[in-house]
Amino acid sequence: MESKLLSLCMIVRNEEKVLERCLKSVKEFVDEIIIVDTGSTDKTKQIAQKFTDKIYDFEWIDDFSAARNYAFDKAEGSYIMWLDADDVITPSDLQKLMVLKGEMTGQVDVYMLKYDIAFDNVGRATFSYYRERILKNDKTFRWEGVVHEIIAPHGKIEYVDISIQHKKNKQHDKNRNLNIYRKLIRAGRKLNTREQYYYSRELYYHNYFRKCISELKKVLQKQDMWIEDRLGAIELMGICYMNLKEYEKSRVELFKSFNISSPRAKILCLIGDSYIVQTKYDLAIFWLKSALKLEKTKQGFIEEDYYGYYPAINLCVCYYYIGNLNESMRFNEMALKFKPNDEIALYNRDFLSKTEKISY
Repeated sequence: MESKLLSLCMIVRNEEKVLERCLKSVKEFVDEIIIVDTGSTDKTKQIAQKFTDKIYDFEWIDDFSAARNYAFDKAEGSYIMWLDADDVITPSDLQKLMVLKGEMTGQVDVYMLKYDIAFDNVGRATFSYYRERILKNDKTFRWEGVVHEIIAPHGKIEYVDISIQHKKNKQHDKNRNLNIYRKLIRAGRKLNTREQYYYSRELYYHNYFRKCISELKKVLQKQDMWIEDRLGAIELMGICYMNLKEYEKSRVELFKSFNISSPRAKILCLIGDSYIVQTKYDLAIFWLKSALKLEKTKQGFIEEDYYGYYPAINLCVCYYYIGNLNESMRFNEMALKFKPNDEIALYNRDFLSKTEKISY
């Protein structure tokens, strides 16, 4: 059988509310659709049948990589693309994908596409990062990790300015991932570095701040940690100490990031936050202004608001509390340039204008 150019591989479970939206957005781009169902009890399979007859059942074994690799094994295309059911491709990005498809010659092993996973109230992406999205189907690309699974890219890698949007409309079982990790630990499984890091994150999501800090200290001793995950672990350690109201310890951890990377805006903003809660506004102003001066990184996880809106809106607050209304208003207007419809900044504008009139 002649190989198709591009196979879409998906794992799904009870996705009747979003699956059709996803498949409609991508169907023109792909030549084959593989759907692996891990135990749906709703109309997910019936919806999938509108788009493909290649629907397979996979018994769920608390292992996302196992399910995704099963889907990859069914693909006949020379390239494989993966999506989650609550992902969507906009018409403009679909057109970019069609152009990319015409340029695929087989020389590139991995196409890294942007993944937009958080949005503001007008739909602007506020949190993005690149992911291994389209991969050569040569059986060397395998998913790893029972949760927060990834494929380690290798070969010729190309970064493409095309976005996949993650548009969640439901929450999964909030205990699912933590329970999977705990099950592994009870079974005597030694977590690898990445698994231990994401286990720590699950502890944080469940407000186990002390336990999270303890696990992060262990993982930060590992030498095989991706630099972005290392920065994420330092950031998370700082946030945990903030939640415990141990602000000096928070800053000590956050400062460690400067030993491994150039400053990142979020780190600087978190340091500023630690001073704001202690009402040390002059010190907070220094770090927030430093964040505003940074150019947006193209590495790792890109949280847009920390490169403009977030430091500006907090500088508005700081200047208000030290009694400098002019600067407070100036930074609030700056925040509005980044997010023109922001309710907080619009409220601040009204409040500060009245405050200014009263002061006279």
